[in-house]
Amino acid sequence: MADFDTNTPIESEEHLWTELSRVVATQCAAEAHEIIDDALRSWLYLASRCRDQFESEDDVATCSQSLLDGCLFRTDPEYVRTQIIYSLLQEDEPGPLYVITSFLILDGRSEEATFKRMIDEGCFHRLLELINGRQEDDPGLHRLLLELMYEMSRIEQLRIEDLLHVDDGFVTYLFQLIEGFSDDVHDPYHYPIIRVLLVLNEQYMVASTTVMNDPTLLTAPLTNRVVKCLSLYGPHYRTFGENIILLLNRETETSLQLLILKLLYLLFTTKATYEYFYTNDLRVLLDVIIRNLLDLPNELMALRHTYLRVLYPLLAHTQLNQPPHYKKDEVQKLLRILAQSGNTHFAPVDETTMRLVDRVSKVKWLSLSEEGVSASEVARKFLGISLSHDDSASNVSVVDVAAVTEKPGVQTPSRKADAEAAAEAEAEAEAEVGAEAKNDQNGIPPVPPIPFASASTEPKEAQLASKASMASLRDMSKPSRPKKPLPEVPKHRHGIPYVPTGLENGATRASVKRAPPKAPPPRRKGRIKHAATSEAVKSITELA
Repeated sequence: MADFDTNTPIESEEHLWTELSRVVATQCAAEAHEIIDDALRSWLYLASRCRDQFESEDDVATCSQSLLDGCLFRTDPEYVRTQIIYSLLQEDEPGPLYVITSFLILDGRSEEATFKRMIDEGCFHRLLELINGRQEDDPGLHRLLLELMYEMSRIEQLRIEDLLHVDDGFVTYLFQLIEGFSDDVHDPYHYPIIRVLLVLNEQYMVASTTVMNDPTLLTAPLTNRVVKCLSLYGPHYRTFGENIILLLNRETETSLQLLILKLLYLLFTTKATYEYFYTNDLRVLLDVIIRNLLDLPNELMALRHTYLRVLYPLLAHTQLNQPPHYKKDEVQKLLRILAQSGNTHFAPVDETTMRLVDRVSKVKWLSLSEEGVSASEVARKFLGISLSHDDSASNVSVVDVAAVTEKPGVQTPSRKADAEAAAEAEAEAEAEVGAEAKNDQNGIPPVPPIPFASASTEPKEAQLASKASMASLRDMSKPSRPKKPLPEVPKHRHGIPYVPTGLENGATRASVKRAPPKAPPPRRKGRIKHAATSEAVKSITELA
């Protein structure tokens, strides 16, 4: 039996991993629930000791993965998941909670049914209780609980009753954490908290569309707490706005881009949050949108439509509609490229893109009508269809934006990255072909590769000779550089004729004959004038 006595102390890490390996390798019948429960309690204790006693949070994930790969989990996966989910609902100690949360994240990423089961069992409400106001108690556990809430909420739709448990205090608490300093050097921008707020906003949007289709599902008024908090206290939480723009600028995962765009759409279409962002941040956002729209491949129509739906209220409702208008020419050029891209690639532009481009072009300060470029005219010219005024105005709604989704982990392809990779591969191929052709033209045989430390039976003199021949072949294959001529000696120096000193043309100072030193100047007579007026100096004999 693989049960481990929890009263036995762990002497070393080696002892811990030995016992852990023995526990997860427990083999029993699927009906032997008591044996499985005992083994799970032993695993939970050992994994908790890994973090509490040896202070290794990274090894906790290894403990969770070892359970997923072990015989104990494969005996009855559904029963093991159920027991761990119930442990999340009942456990209060930070050590076991950290281990349980780590396991559920890993299991949910590989098996999405785990997150659905967690929502059905009421784990979302439990996560709200564990996260709200407990950041200072255990920052590592708090960060992991946020990650579990994010992973669960972006995979499965939350129930209406779950969203009703989210109150203003919880959302305000998350915004206040973002305004503070991060204690994690690897996460200075509070990305786990930002992702939770973004996914909550998406859940509110999806729930609103569900209620529109079936009003009987709503038993109480449902309010988007994220937008409400920014509408009432937006100036106090501007760091959140700066960070989501920074995140959009760096993010390559499509699903996370869509989460950010959905919140931006609501902020730019809600009058109370028109001016939530700083003007400089809005300019950065416009640069990011222009770059991403030009970089998106043609097949990513849903993401392109979402960017265009955000672009219209950004230009029409925010501070960007005030002069001086930022990047006016670039926006007009972008709209022309998007409207005429179908003719370039011999494929018609979809009708939704045409409507959205025409909607953006109707922003007053863009004045595209002066140039005679509109989506309706382009549609008649290239597609042979006629768009009415209602069609070209684009009936944008929350339903259209909320319906756009993408699987987590899918990276957004990039035209620029693909072009750079193709150009790099082509340059490498051309360089290899050019080098081979040059060697063939010069009659140089290809240099064989040098074997690594092989047990050769040749004498040392023969090995040295072979290495010398290899080096000579390499020197022959390298193109010789012509020697540059020496610079000409100037004939004038600042307008004064230059007189050669004899040191030119390789002469040294030793070969030049030195001139003798000049004689010192005569001494002045003024120092002995006083001797002329005094008496003659007597000799020693006269004094005697």
